[in-house]
Amino acid sequence: MTTSYQDKPWLKAYFLGPYKLKHSMEPYPEINVYSFLEESAREYPENIACVYADEEMNYEELKDKVDRLASAFVDLGVRKGDPVATVLPSCPEFIIADYACMKIGAIHVPLSILHKADDLLHELKESKAEVVVCSYRRVPRVNEVKPKTDVKKIIYAPTKIFPDYQAPEMEEIAEPGHYLLEDLLKKYQPHSEHVEINPKEDIALLPFTGGTTGVPKGTMLTHYNLTSNVVQTIHWMLAPLKVGVAGKGATTICVPIFHMYGHWAVHASISWGLKMFLMDPRDVVKIVEVINEYRPAMVFAVPAHYSMFCSMPLKKGQIFYYSAAAGLPPELAEEFEKISGVPMGEGYGATETSAAATVNISAFSKVTGFMKHVKRGVGVPLPDTEIRVVDPETGKEPPVGEPGEIWVRGPQIMAGYWPTPGSGLEEDGWLRMGDMVTMDDDGYFKVVDRIKDMINVSGNKVYSRVIDDILYEHPAVEVGGVIGVPDPGRKGSERVKAFIKLRQEYRGKISEKDIIEYLKDKVKPYAVPKSVEFRDELPLTLIMKLHKKKLRDDELAKQS
Repeated sequence: MTTSYQDKPWLKAYFLGPYKLKHSMEPYPEINVYSFLEESAREYPENIACVYADEEMNYEELKDKVDRLASAFVDLGVRKGDPVATVLPSCPEFIIADYACMKIGAIHVPLSILHKADDLLHELKESKAEVVVCSYRRVPRVNEVKPKTDVKKIIYAPTKIFPDYQAPEMEEIAEPGHYLLEDLLKKYQPHSEHVEINPKEDIALLPFTGGTTGVPKGTMLTHYNLTSNVVQTIHWMLAPLKVGVAGKGATTICVPIFHMYGHWAVHASISWGLKMFLMDPRDVVKIVEVINEYRPAMVFAVPAHYSMFCSMPLKKGQIFYYSAAAGLPPELAEEFEKISGVPMGEGYGATETSAAATVNISAFSKVTGFMKHVKRGVGVPLPDTEIRVVDPETGKEPPVGEPGEIWVRGPQIMAGYWPTPGSGLEEDGWLRMGDMVTMDDDGYFKVVDRIKDMINVSGNKVYSRVIDDILYEHPAVEVGGVIGVPDPGRKGSERVKAFIKLRQEYRGKISEKDIIEYLKDKVKPYAVPKSVEFRDELPLTLIMKLHKKKLRDDELAKQS
C-alpha cells in the first residue's frame, strides 16, 4: 500500500523513547501570553527566572517589574492594540518589556540590535510605534530616525551588549520624551487592572521577517498563535518528563531572543517556570562554561554553535540539545553526538509559524532502544499541524519521497502580514513555507533547499542544501555552501559556485581542484561547482547561517 500525506504517517512516530505522545493537544488554551508568567510567578516565586551577565532575577521580581512597566506604559499613553518597539539584546529588559506589552494588550515589535538606520527606519515606520524601549547605546540611532517616524517616547536602559562589555558612563538624557527604565520601575506601582483580550484575534507580537530575501514584513502573531506553539512543542514533546523538569530545570538560550526562535524559547521556558541563561550568541566560550557548570535541561542553539562546540571541552551529560533556524548537516549532528554523549533534536519553522512547525525526536528514541536508526532531518509535524507538499511547477502533490514545497496549517500560523489579516496566506489559511522538502514513509521530513536557493543549470534543478551538506563532510571545511551565479555562456542558466572557509590547519593545503574532485563522484555532473572561492571569513546572517543572498549580491555586483 502506497503512503500518502493524507494518511499522516507521522502520527505513528509520536513517541519520546518509550513514551507515547498525544496525537492532538486540542483544545488549546485561549489565554494571554502574560498568563504564562502570572502562573509561574504564583507557583515558583523564588525560582530564578533568568541569569544575565551573572545577575539573577527570580519569578516574583520579574513579574513585579513587568507589572510596574505595564503601569508606566499606560501612563505614557499606550493602549490595547498599540505597537511598542524594542531594540534590545538578549537581556532581562527585553523580557520585562515583552510581558508588560502582553499584560495590557499592546503589540510588541521586537527589532534587531544590529539594525542599521535604514532597517530601523523602515520597521518603525511600518509598525507606527510611538514608544521605543532600547539599550542606552541605541538611543542615538533611534533619535536619528525618529523625525521620520511616529516615535514620541524613548525608554532606555544601560544593558550590556556582551558579558565583558564595559558600558560608557551613562548620562541621564534631559531631552523631553526620554525616560530611564529604572526610574519608571521605581516610580510606578504594579498594574492591577485586567485588560480583556481576544486571544484568537488580538495581535501580541509583530516581528519583522524577510530581511535576507526582500523587504521585511511585519508578521502578525496572536496570543493564541504564541501560546499554542508553546503547547505544541515543549508541553507536548516533554510531557512524559514534566514532573522532573517544570519548576526545576534550566534552559540555555544561545540565540538572540529578539529572533523568533529565541523569543519562543523564552515563552516556553517561562511557561514551565524554568531558569533561563540568556547568552550572547557569539560568546561560545561562555556558553560552554555555563553548560558545563549548570547542566541545563535544554540548550537552544543553531548549527554554527554546535560546529564550534565540537572543538571545545564540552562535558557529557543528560541534556536535550536542540538545533533550528538553519539546516543541520548530518555529519555535524553525528560528530556532536559523539562529543556530548546525547542525541540532538532538530526543529523547523519560521516567524510565520510562531517558531515551530516540525520537530525531530527520533534520536532520543534510538538512545532508549525504541528506534534502530536515527532519522536525520527536521522530523515530524507538530500535533494538530497539517502538511501539504506541492510541486511548485504543476501545483500537484508529488509522490511521497519526491521533492515539493511544504505548506503548513495549524493553530500557530500567523494572522497575516501587517497590517492586513490573511495577507501572505493561501485559501483556507495555508502558509507556503518556500522550502522544498521530502517525506519518507514514516512521515519524517527533510528540507532539500529553499526555493530561492535552488540553482537552475540548463533546466536541471540543483538543490544547494544537498551540496552544502556534502561539503561539510570534507574534513577541511569549516563553513561552506554553494550558490547559483549567472552563466555568461547561456542566457537564463546558472553555474554552481562554492564558497568555503577552511579549518585553520588546512589553510593553504586545499585547492579549488581538490574540492571539485571531491564532489565529482558525489553529485551529478551538472551540479559540480564550476569554481570555488576560499575566504578567511564568510558572511553570516543574524542566526549564524551562511548569508547566501549577500554572496549572490556580491557576485552580481562583480558582473555588472
